[in-house]
Amino acid sequence: MVKVMRVMLAGGAVATLAGCMPPEVSGRADFQAYCAGCHGATGAGDGARADGLSAAPPDLTGIAARNGGAFPYLRVMSVVDGYTRRDQHGSTMPEMGPLIEEGRLVLVDTGDGVMTPTPERLVALADYLATIQKP
Repeated sequence: MVKVMRVMLAGGAVATLAGCMPPEVSGRADFQAYCAGCHGATGAGDGARADGLSAAPPDLTGIAARNGGAFPYLRVMSVVDGYTRRDQHGSTMPEMGPLIEEGRLVLVDTGDGVMTPTPERLVALADYLATIQKP
């Protein structure tokens, strides 16, 4: 599991004033708004726009099962933000980088012990996807 420190980072400064906290970020809301059209409301790959695509959207409820039972947070975040897809010609999934970079950053341990500033919405979306995994 990815270790996340929920710390606001703004221009290199850490904001700590409780009265200045932005609204709660919801990975579920972002999924429903930006992913469900193709991946379906439950993530099964059966969204309303799935039929018109050249490649069927994957069933997102089986990510962990396809990875030996472990949810690959970093790989999922990399696919969502478009980093691992930027060299794939013909990918029908839009790059989500600009969308998920809106808002604050949180620190994520990327597996090497280094806490890396990561868009909070990207982490929240990965957290939500982890909750919809089938055994």
